[in-house]
Amino acid sequence: MKRLSGKAALVTGAGQGVGQGIAYALAAEGARVAVTGRTLAKLESTVAEIGRRGGTALAIECDVKDAASLQRAVARTVEAFGGLQILVNNAQEVPLGTLEQIDEAAFAAGWESGPLATFRLMKLAYPHLKKNGGSIVNLGSPAAKRWDMSGYGAYGAVKEAIRQLSRAAACEWGKDGIRTNVLMPLADSPAMAWWTRERPAEAAAFVATVPMHRVGSCEADIGRFVATLCSDDCAYINGQSIAADGGQAFLG
Repeated sequence: MKRLSGKAALVTGAGQGVGQGIAYALAAEGARVAVTGRTLAKLESTVAEIGRRGGTALAIECDVKDAASLQRAVARTVEAFGGLQILVNNAQEVPLGTLEQIDEAAFAAGWESGPLATFRLMKLAYPHLKKNGGSIVNLGSPAAKRWDMSGYGAYGAVKEAIRQLSRAAACEWGKDGIRTNVLMPLADSPAMAWWTRERPAEAAAFVATVPMHRVGSCEADIGRFVATLCSDDCAYINGQSIAADGGQAFLG
């Protein structure tokens, strides 16, 4: 039997990149997956591919910066699948630039799409996750652990806020059978492609510091690990921040 058979999952930002890879991997392990994002065509492509592989998925158009939209996404997931056991908060607008370059609108968008959306979705999902035990995986970033945060302060700030919310959920909801962990990935996502294109020298220098000398696959390296983390194989893993980045970040 597949490790996530009988479970329902909701993944934000699943129309492409890391979120899509996670959705594919969860479905491959038997989960029914609600894929959410702002662009319906991308979500439908993800759903079609999951269906082609023999899985079950549902596309839900959703803006994570809108509280009502998040509420509808959870309600539709529960209505379609009869419950919710896995929540993956992946969607994030990325405020990159020096402190002088980043304006308040960009920082606010990073906050609203990241920590605030994560906070809201965890609370919306909580009553469903506690019924039979559940798993939350929130996405952090190894960028928040850079020794030189020049140009990454705003992005690192919102990602570290997600880590603290996750730790609180792990401590407060562990008694309810809900596990909450943070994954900090390095993957061949559209964001990575943008970085490589716009800042080639910086991106190349960074990749050279990865001990495994490669960037991870959204599905094979990141998605499959999330699927494992949400399975009973990791039933005692809670409150942890884990870097899936080939060994580049040091979290000590």
